[in-house]
Amino acid sequence: MKQKREVYPGSPYPLGSTWDGAGTNFALFADNAIGVELCLFEGDEETRIALPERTHQIWHCYLPGVGPGQLYGYRCDGAYSPSDGHRYNRNKMLLDPYAKAVTGDLKWDDSLFGYLVGSDDEDFSMSDSDSAPNLQKCVVIDPSFDWGPDKKPGIPLHHSIIYEAHVKGFTFLYDEIPNDIRGTYKALAHPAVVKYLKDLGITSIELLPIHHFVADRNLQEKGLTNYWGYNSIGFFTPDPRYASDKSPGAVVNEVKEMVKALHAEGIEVILDVVYNHTAEGNHLGPTLSFKGIDNKSYYRLMEDQRFYNDYTGTGNTLNANLPNVLRLMMDSLRYWIMEMHIDGFRFDLAATLARELHDVNRLSAFFDIIHQDPVISQVKLIAEPWDIGEGGYQVGNFPPGWLEWNGKYRDCIRDFWRGSDSMLGEFALRLTGSPDLYAGDYRSPTASVNFITAHDGFTLHDLVSYNDKHNEDNGEDSKDGENHNRSWNCGAEGETDDPAINSLRQKQLRNFFVTLFLSQGIPMLCAGDEIGRTQRGNNNAYCQDNEISWINWNNADDDLMDFVRSLIHFRKEHPVFSRRKWFQGQPIKGRSIEDIKWFQPSGEEMTDEHWQHDYAKSLAVYLNGLGIHPAGPKGHTVADNSFYLLFNAHDDFVEFVLPERKYGHNWVVEINTACESCSGSKQFQPEEKIKIEGRSMAVLKATRSQ
Repeated sequence: MKQKREVYPGSPYPLGSTWDGAGTNFALFADNAIGVELCLFEGDEETRIALPERTHQIWHCYLPGVGPGQLYGYRCDGAYSPSDGHRYNRNKMLLDPYAKAVTGDLKWDDSLFGYLVGSDDEDFSMSDSDSAPNLQKCVVIDPSFDWGPDKKPGIPLHHSIIYEAHVKGFTFLYDEIPNDIRGTYKALAHPAVVKYLKDLGITSIELLPIHHFVADRNLQEKGLTNYWGYNSIGFFTPDPRYASDKSPGAVVNEVKEMVKALHAEGIEVILDVVYNHTAEGNHLGPTLSFKGIDNKSYYRLMEDQRFYNDYTGTGNTLNANLPNVLRLMMDSLRYWIMEMHIDGFRFDLAATLARELHDVNRLSAFFDIIHQDPVISQVKLIAEPWDIGEGGYQVGNFPPGWLEWNGKYRDCIRDFWRGSDSMLGEFALRLTGSPDLYAGDYRSPTASVNFITAHDGFTLHDLVSYNDKHNEDNGEDSKDGENHNRSWNCGAEGETDDPAINSLRQKQLRNFFVTLFLSQGIPMLCAGDEIGRTQRGNNNAYCQDNEISWINWNNADDDLMDFVRSLIHFRKEHPVFSRRKWFQGQPIKGRSIEDIKWFQPSGEEMTDEHWQHDYAKSLAVYLNGLGIHPAGPKGHTVADNSFYLLFNAHDDFVEFVLPERKYGHNWVVEINTACESCSGSKQFQPEEKIKIEGRSMAVLKATRSQ
């Protein structure tokens, strides 16, 4: 006969399961529940323990002798009344929102739904089937880890080079990684991967979601999956599908080892996080965690509380207005910073988190709490500044201290290089850090995270190879994905053997890369673009866990990779391209020359009238490298060479006249996108003419300034 387990009252804090060396404390927020059972699992055997204590809204107990490796979940009892916002069903085993690890596989089955699937009454019909056999289990962990001398790199914003990557897609086909760890956190820590990132010049790797997420049932039934991972269900839990060691809880230390290895080489780790919704979907979605613990508290409900407000396109929206949900988010962020040593976060659909009742409010409680938090406020905070709701496009409107994915930069640079009209004025703004968006509220150029491609959309190779999306493999008749991509195939749709078209495409790739890395702000490179990765025209590969999404290193364009590597290091060597403060357009103190000046190809200064010319597709800009404001970290003067950048988006060559002598006595070509290595030692004199090939640009350096 099994001995009766001792159950102590325990503590309401901290939430989740906390091992202290002698036993484990369990605490769960469930405001509207009338009873909570802790479920312990040994193989297929389940032991249920009614939590004896409730302190305010938190149910808790302490179990002596229970330690790391213990599998558990919860069952919550209460009203099943969808119209009143309550969906309690004690037949459903639930994941702990504060679980630090999970194990096993989610097996899609009707038992995972709180209602009878297929019933004429839809979600008004309560299901009595047990979901425990089909749901993953939470794991009590030992949080100890030897971090040794680990130190966060602390890369200054203006020195940052962000590399957006997917744990599996980046490493799965990497030949230098052992087969048994490819596609895992351990693979990202492999010396070959770390060396590649460091040699490329990357300072910060931004990982697509690694929070525990769910692959949608409808995708799995079609033989697809949720590859990107924007379907979170656990905000403290690293997803075990990327762990090389599948034993319960081992994933936690594997992620820590990954972070430690990257930090040792000065590379930051930034996580893409999805706090705007969960994987439980709408009123017809599954009951996996929050919905069965306290649906009315965790989600934003409509007036008819059966239904969910959906600002995310996923069926539900977490209610960041309520204290318990805000606490969950903040506790999660602090956990990843303090326990996992993460360096920053990119917030998916961040405008959703800024919504109070309906409108987006930049001064919402979410931002107030982060701003005053001494831990969270000190890491890199990057917003995807939009959602799908009304008024959700908020580029430029986030508070000081926040960085933003600059969607206007992406759109403008794409349009400029495909030859759209009326682009010069906006192009100049985007090149100089988008002061029209960020110069107010004490923000700096580094508020702008500049990108041309990201995980969502065409790869850079496909941007210059396809006019239209080709998403047939997604099973939605190509109705999914963005229709207006601002792409240009250069004369043929898809791959071609035409040497002229391929040459033009290579030139366009170089144009995009040079513009990106010589713009003020923080450049973000999408993994694989530097080697010419293609998704064969698929601009929405969220469900493709296969060769469409994985980086094929054997097909790498080595010449392009060398070009990008040298370009990144060129940016790092020249601080004039990564200023901490805005250009003023005024003479530098003690000198007669402005810090920046714009010119027509004729060598004449741009006037207000010239900026308005619809037909104009060419211009030049002078960047003064002397006396860059402000001073360096030790108070020293920051100085650099001066540069003259010539942009020609016309389809034919344009003759540019170099500026007069006061801007530079001699000029030498450092970069010319007309070919892979067109730089040279030939010197050009002031007011000399230089031909810039159609759809290309050049970067000239002053060998001796004023």
